Amino acid sequence: MPVLVTGSIAIDQIMVFPDKFQNHILPDKIHTLNVAFMVPELKRQWGGTGANISYNLRRLGIDPILLGTVGHDFGAYADWMDRHGISRDHIRVLEDCFTAQCFITTDLENNQITSFHSGAMDRAHEAPLDGVGAELRVGIVAPNGKQAMVDHATALKARGVKCVVDPGQGLPMFEGPELVDLLDGASVYVVNDYEWALTLEKTGLDEDGVASRVGAVVVTRGEQGSRIRRGSGAAVRMDGEGEDIPTVEPERVVDPTGCGDAYRAGILYALLHDLPLEQGARLGNVMGSLKVARSGPQSIEAELPELRAIFERAYGLPLE
Repeated sequence: MPVLVTGSIAIDQIMVFPDKFQNHILPDKIHTLNVAFMVPELKRQWGGTGANISYNLRRLGIDPILLGTVGHDFGAYADWMDRHGISRDHIRVLEDCFTAQCFITTDLENNQITSFHSGAMDRAHEAPLDGVGAELRVGIVAPNGKQAMVDHATALKARGVKCVVDPGQGLPMFEGPELVDLLDGASVYVVNDYEWALTLEKTGLDEDGVASRVGAVVVTRGEQGSRIRRGSGAAVRMDGEGEDIPTVEPERVVDPTGCGDAYRAGILYALLHDLPLEQGARLGNVMGSLKVARSGPQSIEAELPELRAIFERAYGLPLE
């Protein structure tokens, strides 16, 4: 059975400036800044939270239904998806838009100047869930256009689908009451530790208050692993009331971009197969450790048999 993935589909344009920004920006002229950087190195990477999660689900042997919007410049990205078995049946092409794009320039001290053009992502609500006729058990609402996130979360809950709410970098778009509505009734609310603190601040709820509205809360903490706790809402299978899940040491650290999306594929795997959420967090840590050792958000090459073996070596447990 497929997993529904809603979230952004984006192109990352990554440039390296072979000097330091500080050598070219005059501090006393910031108010009239007009500067150009020559960037001989340029990489284009396929990204976006929805597409990244879908890519990693394919590594786990799951067919994702990716629901989203792209622009008229989607051709090369579409070819990439076709080669990696990601269906485009529910991706709507908006011919009067560009696909969402991030432009990142990094200097020799790893300082970054980033611009993001939301493009077709702002109209992601024009690809509604009612256009998906397949039977669904699990779906995720990942960062996307605000209206799309609201619409998809509402529709998934109304269908009785296990709904993972992952606001990510879209969280600042929501006021407190809107955020409560978004997470209320979700099967799993997943955030990083900063987003968890921001959730508590925006909603005015304490940790128990948030947990009372969802089936479970998952907080990722980078190299410190992740923390899961049982909620009081929609039933989610868990082994206990809560647990710290240790991380998996990567071979090397190359690029953290997309690690969170790789992790979320593990959570979705557990929900789809009715495994304890702790297993999903462990699998998510395995996926994240593989991702950080590779460049680009869609770069894990291992497939399910190898991932099972890595999981067992890491945790001394079989992946059901």
